Amino acid sequence: MEVKDILKHIDHTQLKAFATWADMEKLCNEAIEYGTASVCIPPCYIKRVKERFGSKINICTVVGFPLGYSVTAAKLAETRQAIEDGASEIDMVVNISDVKNGDYDKVEQEIIALKQECGNRILKVIIETCYLTEEEKIAMCKAVTNAGADYIKTSTGFGTGGATLPDVLLMKEHIGSAVRIKAAGGLSSREDFESFLEAGCERIGSSSGVAMLTGK
Repeated sequence: MEVKDILKHIDHTQLKAFATWADMEKLCNEAIEYGTASVCIPPCYIKRVKERFGSKINICTVVGFPLGYSVTAAKLAETRQAIEDGASEIDMVVNISDVKNGDYDKVEQEIIALKQECGNRILKVIIETCYLTEEEKIAMCKAVTNAGADYIKTSTGFGTGGATLPDVLLMKEHIGSAVRIKAAGGLSSREDFESFLEAGCERIGSSSGVAMLTGK
């Protein structure tokens, strides 16, 4: 697999709590130079990035991040503001407490609400696999599919573990045909990227992938 073909699947990510504007400019310039799928940035930088880079960049951001337990109304407000500021992709975190309590319908209804807010923009649903049993992972595949979200995503990158190939293969088996897969967290080599893409991932979230793949 050519490096350029891997890069076009990467959501080039900078979500550190102490990320500076200089970090954002570097991220966006790299994304433009190497043709990544998007930049995934903190909500507070969306408007400034949009004003600086305009249509040259595809902006992804996070909602309910990284713990997921903010109320639905707060997630909706975050989503609304992110779209208004210029984001075209939203990565939301499910309420993991609801998942652990078996309240799968409640999780599904929240995803439906955020997808309605997103409209034709992409909604990715982070289920944070490191905290879930296989039964819970399968239930989330069904919830994401039923709710009409565009992607199911393995991880925030801030949990106790990141993406694994067995989880990707499990998702591929249980999601609907319209749902795509995003892996994030723990991928650290070209071989990792190739393996996850070959396993069925459409996107990979990474803060280090561009540097690793390009050697810059």
